[in-house]
Amino acid sequence: MVASEQVLVTGQQLDTLCINTIRTLAIDAVEQANSGHPGAPMGLAPVTYCLWQEFLRYDPADPTWLNRDRFVLSNGHASMLLYAMLHLGEVRRVDEHGQVLKELSVPMEEIKRFRQLGSRTPGHPESHITSGVETTTGPLGQGVGNSVGMAIAGRWLAANFNRPGLEIFDYNVYAMCSDGDLMEGIGGEAASLAGHLKLSNLCWMYDHNHITLDGPANWSFSEDVATRFVGYGWNVTRVADANDLEMLARAFETFQKTTDRPTLIIVDSHIGYGSPHKQDTNAAHGEPLGEEEVRLTKKFYGWPEDAKFLVPDGVYEHFRDGIGKRGRDFHGQWSQKFAEYSQKFPEMAERLHLMQHRELPSGWDKGLPTFPADAKGVATRESSGKVLNALAQNIPWLIGGSADLATSNKTTLKFEGAGDFQAATPAGRNLHFGVREHVMGASVNGMVVSGIRAFGATFFNFSDYMRASIRLSALMEIPSIFVFTHDSIGVGEDGPTHQPIEQLASLRAMPNLIVLRPGDANEVTEVWKIIAKLQHSPAALVLTRQNIPTLDRTKYAPASGVAKGAYVLADAPGGKPDVILLGTGSELSLCVDAYEKLKAEGVKARVVSMPSWEIFEQQDSAYKESVLPSDVTARVSVEMASTFGWGRYTGLKGRNVGMHRFGASAPLKDLLKYFGFTVDTVVAEVRSAIAGK
Repeated sequence: MVASEQVLVTGQQLDTLCINTIRTLAIDAVEQANSGHPGAPMGLAPVTYCLWQEFLRYDPADPTWLNRDRFVLSNGHASMLLYAMLHLGEVRRVDEHGQVLKELSVPMEEIKRFRQLGSRTPGHPESHITSGVETTTGPLGQGVGNSVGMAIAGRWLAANFNRPGLEIFDYNVYAMCSDGDLMEGIGGEAASLAGHLKLSNLCWMYDHNHITLDGPANWSFSEDVATRFVGYGWNVTRVADANDLEMLARAFETFQKTTDRPTLIIVDSHIGYGSPHKQDTNAAHGEPLGEEEVRLTKKFYGWPEDAKFLVPDGVYEHFRDGIGKRGRDFHGQWSQKFAEYSQKFPEMAERLHLMQHRELPSGWDKGLPTFPADAKGVATRESSGKVLNALAQNIPWLIGGSADLATSNKTTLKFEGAGDFQAATPAGRNLHFGVREHVMGASVNGMVVSGIRAFGATFFNFSDYMRASIRLSALMEIPSIFVFTHDSIGVGEDGPTHQPIEQLASLRAMPNLIVLRPGDANEVTEVWKIIAKLQHSPAALVLTRQNIPTLDRTKYAPASGVAKGAYVLADAPGGKPDVILLGTGSELSLCVDAYEKLKAEGVKARVVSMPSWEIFEQQDSAYKESVLPSDVTARVSVEMASTFGWGRYTGLKGRNVGMHRFGASAPLKDLLKYFGFTVDTVVAEVRSAIAGK
């Protein structure tokens, strides 16, 4: 009896020692950087420790293991909590080719370089920098949004790949979140969607610590979170003290036993520091504690007050015996199962390999449509729908949906077996996000980091609701696909609330985002080929509502020129133009019509189709000079959007036909005339450009 009590006490002491190691590493890193948020890591250390040591199925020796549980730190300002766990758990580093290395993802020297230039421990977690970070977080609400996409991916992968007796996907997704995550609108969208889809593989841990950056949370946040989540269809449980490891374990067990809905664990935490009376501490406000407070806090923890970055004897070993051993055992059992699976279902195993490495299956581009010349033409949203359906039949893991606009966006996958993703039918490939653009974008990112090639669609004007998600996909260097239709004042009678003006310019300003605005149906096929091959950049595909002519490719250059971002569509005799017309999307045919009129009048013009500035900028200087010769300074751009940015291609002497105000509500033909998108206007601008006026 005495011996067992001694073991119990020792075990509790070791738990406390590990938890306080997490806390003090966070304190020391923030103090050394003189920047950061020590409070949340201090308060949440027991929660994360309990999860990782006892419940997370994760192998630190291989953070790419397909069936690992996912841990998302949505309150990314608490990044030192995650970095401390990655360090103490001895998670391995993975190189850019997906190879697991012997070195640690976060060695102690990187903890000491917290928030410094070039470190693997930036102020908020970045998945492309630090192995073991599942997704880039920081903008509040994005992480919980990503977690919904990861949980959808887990359900979809299980439904499509598992076989009787060989269930190779059954992972769970855990997301740590804060008051801020739940205040942000995206948090509500994410919770609503997850509840609707009954994602029982999803668990959020809500840090209910009563503090926001401005001060007490009750200054701005007084709702009953538990009742709200019950209304969303979640299972809700509560842990009254974040330090109570037994109650935390019981809450995680409740989650794992819940099979019909997601789970929210509300954890009441209080920041532990040296001055118990000091409720409005720097720790809560994202600042270092200060030397004196650090000493008091360490004393409060029973820690050597002068020790820095201390990992006491036995801590690494305890993590090796906990998450290390558990993860290794789970991974080993899974690997045996997967070996058998690979023998019985080699095609499916190969599919998973391709997905993990963002590669395409053989024949991915077979049967893609080509479109005959047609003066009346077709809307690019229509041609895109045809190409998407052909492509999705060739790439079985291309899935997605729309924010309640699938019929308008033409993004429904209609071939046999496509199906709808719902709680009861998780193998379906058509997702229904409802009117939730923000979490649609974040969910798409969550699916993409899980190996699925996912797309989300809405009207181009509503890309504004998705900017944070689009931006993070570009930052993470992941190939998310965003389809935007109704791309200009061509929306017509819906008016300026629905007519995008500045969106093209703003998305083109975003680093690492490939913006594509095809000028006819055959260019649509070509841009989808580009999108399919992307591995490290997201794409924004911008499409028309209205019909536009399908150009005669026997008369003009082939659409394959799209592969270089911009190409000469129609040229002057001998390739010596006096003026260059540059167009994208629905305005390309307007440039062609102006070109034909100018040609009849003896003016030597060139038309350049420019569906992607970003891809054009990737070409060598010789190619760029061949398309836009520097000695031809008379240039005119034509685009039904803000002209902001076109000056880089039209130059000081160029002219830019575009929008200089918001649109208006009227039939399209009236709008085109009113705003000057006519052949006569373009020709007049060409003459002004040639004259140098």
